[in-house]
Amino acid sequence: MMKPIVHEPMFLAMRSEPATKEDLQTAQDLLDTLIAHKDGCVGMAANMIGVRKRIIVFDNDGEYLTMFNPEIMRCSGAYETEESCLSLQGGARKCKRFRVIKVQWQDAEFRTRIKTFSDWQAQIIQHEIDHCNGVLI
Repeated sequence: MMKPIVHEPMFLAMRSEPATKEDLQTAQDLLDTLIAHKDGCVGMAANMIGVRKRIIVFDNDGEYLTMFNPEIMRCSGAYETEESCLSLQGGARKCKRFRVIKVQWQDAEFRTRIKTFSDWQAQIIQHEIDHCNGVLI
């Protein structure tokens, strides 16, 4: 079910807690909300819909990918960029990102996955993991 977007910086700045199998409905709500906003949004974290759990969803080259408890294991190729965010008002903000990241996460069956992402997908994942960590751009 699509949920309203949270814009409260104090809430968004709080670290999210680990996701569990009991959070599968939150992941579905998050995906439904992202799809409803697909014209202006390519990724979301659960705190953007008011749930402080480590869950992200994003457009991974035309297919949506859900990650539970994502962690960046390695990164390289730092660069400066600008990003906006559906939950933050005021337009694009400068931030530092990495061109290549290696990520560990759990899928919907809570099996551990590890994959290297680059460029646009890497940037999206970093932005959403920042949300999980309470980091606002």
